[in-house]
Amino acid sequence: MTTNQEIILSASDVEVQFTVRGKQLRAIRNISIDLYKDETLAIVGESGSGKSVFTKTFTGMLESNGKVTNGTAMFEGKDLYANKTDTDWEAIRGKKIATIFQDPMTSLNPIIPIGKQITEVIEKHQGKSFAEAKEEAIKLMEEVGIYNAKGRFDEYPFMYSGGMRQRIVIAIALACHPDILICDEPTTALDVTIQAQIIRLIKKLQKQYGYTIIFITHDLGVVANVADRVAIMYSGQIIEYGTVNEIFYEPKHPYTWGLLSSLPQLGIKGEPLYAIHGTPPSLYDEIKGDAFAPRSDYAMEIDFEEEPPMFKVTDTHYAKTWLLDPRAPKVEPPAQVSSLHERMKQVIAEQEEH
Repeated sequence: MTTNQEIILSASDVEVQFTVRGKQLRAIRNISIDLYKDETLAIVGESGSGKSVFTKTFTGMLESNGKVTNGTAMFEGKDLYANKTDTDWEAIRGKKIATIFQDPMTSLNPIIPIGKQITEVIEKHQGKSFAEAKEEAIKLMEEVGIYNAKGRFDEYPFMYSGGMRQRIVIAIALACHPDILICDEPTTALDVTIQAQIIRLIKKLQKQYGYTIIFITHDLGVVANVADRVAIMYSGQIIEYGTVNEIFYEPKHPYTWGLLSSLPQLGIKGEPLYAIHGTPPSLYDEIKGDAFAPRSDYAMEIDFEEEPPMFKVTDTHYAKTWLLDPRAPKVEPPAQVSSLHERMKQVIAEQEEH
């Protein structure tokens, strides 16, 4: 991809396999993508598409039955996959690349005070004394919006609401001043109002601390507010990526069309909401052709026979679909996608009225 931005992490031909009941499951199938300094890259796809698995390879957090079987992930001049043990990963995990998970209750220890959970990270990774770590922890709690941080330092997770707990998880992730922050569906367990607050907080802190974000979500509606670039994942592959405007207003892959058409925010009262029919293929089996072909209304004969290459649309936009081949018939995206720009302006206008 052509850009003047500095590449902070470059993944190339990454493949991940899991051994499940003696069978091999190919969860990630030859993904290549660059992550640029200070950007927010959103990775979008249905549950099971491989979003979290792919990013877990950057911190060595794959489950014990999974392994990277091919590819490289270059970060600071070294291949992350050369790390084999937890000791190897300690210099990266949390310190250089941190993760915010979707459920703050499982991210926090219920029997350890909030403040201690933050200070432990600061003491370990920054080598500060407890007094120094406490001072920084309270500052972090204030920055993520915890009222009376000093007074709440010794409270336990159960004394915080879901949104407040997620703010503490963000504070812990930032305690090491990471270069990359992986946000793995960080708003899924929260109600809509709190979701918006957390997203605004993450973006505000990004400007303050200068970290790069990988934002994992299944909700394209969230992406419009948070991302610079978007990678669409399906069945263990990135099938389209581009700037947020290119993905929303010039999408090229039928799967992206389906995701956009099914956005609840763009539904029209009294009309049924679009849904992508069928289910993704089993990753235990070898996939022939385009993995999305059996669910696509636009599939051609070649889609069932040969995997499409990644076609270049612009210097910043690529899509893995035979519809972009010069020999393919010209196909227009569905009406919901073609009218997306106007509909989004209408939705924004309605929101402003209320």
